[in-house]
Amino acid sequence: MSATAPVARPPRPRTPGGLVGTLASTDHKVVGAGIFVTAFGFFLAAGVLALLMRSELAQPGLQVVSEEGYNQLFTIHGSTMFYLFATPIALAAGIYLVPLQIGAARVAWPRLALAGWWLTIMGGLSMWSGFLTQQGAADVGWYAYPPLSDMPNSPTIGTDYWIFGVILAAVAGMLLAASVLATIVKLRAPGMTMLRLPVFAWTQVVSCLMVLTAFPALIVAMALLFAQRQLGGVLTTPEGPIAYQHLFWFFGHPVVYVVFFPFLGAVAEAIATFSGRRWFGYRPFVISLLLFAALSMSVWGHHMFTTEAVKNTYFSLTSTALLVPAGIEYFDALATMWRGRIRLRVPMLFALGFLVLFLIGGTTGIWIGSPALDYHDTDSYFIVAHFHYTLFGGSVMGLFTAIYLWWPKVTGTMLRERLGRWHFWLTMVGMNLTFFPMFFLGEQGMARRVADYPRSAGWTTLNTLSTIGSGVIALSLLVFLLNVAVSLTRRVPAGPDPWGGHSLEWATSSPPPPHNFDALPPVRSFAPLLDRREAEQDRGDARGAVA
Repeated sequence: MSATAPVARPPRPRTPGGLVGTLASTDHKVVGAGIFVTAFGFFLAAGVLALLMRSELAQPGLQVVSEEGYNQLFTIHGSTMFYLFATPIALAAGIYLVPLQIGAARVAWPRLALAGWWLTIMGGLSMWSGFLTQQGAADVGWYAYPPLSDMPNSPTIGTDYWIFGVILAAVAGMLLAASVLATIVKLRAPGMTMLRLPVFAWTQVVSCLMVLTAFPALIVAMALLFAQRQLGGVLTTPEGPIAYQHLFWFFGHPVVYVVFFPFLGAVAEAIATFSGRRWFGYRPFVISLLLFAALSMSVWGHHMFTTEAVKNTYFSLTSTALLVPAGIEYFDALATMWRGRIRLRVPMLFALGFLVLFLIGGTTGIWIGSPALDYHDTDSYFIVAHFHYTLFGGSVMGLFTAIYLWWPKVTGTMLRERLGRWHFWLTMVGMNLTFFPMFFLGEQGMARRVADYPRSAGWTTLNTLSTIGSGVIALSLLVFLLNVAVSLTRRVPAGPDPWGGHSLEWATSSPPPPHNFDALPPVRSFAPLLDRREAEQDRGDARGAVA
């Protein structure tokens, strides 16, 4: 292998310091970290709303909030998780890490990325500002189906603020996705072909493609809903509400994979690193991502089986076909670990937890992908359990995999291993204790989106267990925040590559300099640092044999 090549340093932009400088910076690392912190703050806020809902449901009767208050809580909770947390934080990881992984000094179209951060903040403020109005926040669910979201049925101005917030957040996602995708297309290092992109970068490619394809449908749906509320006559025909659902779910199902794929990429990077092996089946994995993305755009109708307005057999077929790319990805993960030198550090623990919990969510997805079974479980707590196993069990476990894996690179310090293990086990216990009982509640007939239930139904014990589990999840997040505080106040230097990583972000200092790299190793595959270590080992073995 040739020696590392020097990298020309671009001129550093001159920006003011402090908060103003941060909010005006076009450094992709500042923007990515800012979006990440903003989205994580929204995650914690939505978690507080979830605790209030679970407290209300622990026992029959209305003890904490009214039914109207509960409707506002689940609307803003779900909206925050999808529009303000999961999508922005997945794309924020791309804004920060993709230039480092592909050997670029910057992100393409940095002002678009910065505008995406601003719009995310403004969208969140707009959504949540409904709580400050006399009538309260939006109460129409994160999906806002008409006619329930029409002005006669939801006359609050909070619903209008919510619509604007959704539009702003959707535009923000599209700007961020365009910036990440353009970076990958235009700014790859010499030798970094598309089939030498790291696994995480490929997951960003497919996520960004889905954002740019699916999010316009959400913006159109919100615009039509606002026009219906203000002018009437837009969605009032018998076909109007169904047309709205088509638009919404054309966005609504791909967004699940938008927030899943980047964290699948983080899990793949962690498994390869902590197994001491190159990611198995790289090209089949890339093909499976592209197939997964394509299929995800063709399954939206399985959310509408009970409307009798879609071809159930077609959407059942495409939904079940998702098993094929998912199976390839699980096989690649297991094959990478097979006979590997596995180190059970905290990022690896969260990666393994991701595989287990998302498997539960995926297999129950097969169940509700069957129209006959979906008729039984639709709008029940079975659905709530299913999508929380896919979204919390998948995306949030993958998120913490990413945090523990790349925290040393971003901050230059190490998170504490013992606190990380406590965080992991509390999350696993809390996640399963919260959401697994919901499968049984759904099968026993408990409807979702309700603030109360009769004591005679026999659902009290399972709801109490679920509420206790939500408290355990909250405790796990407190442990994580403690770990962050300890890491930043009692700093343990990480060095440039504490894990023995495979991709280019580990070839620079921690945290990276403004220009990202002083020099780059040759890129011969999707794991250039592993190539370099293997070449050095071969040279050492050759010298030993000669001696």
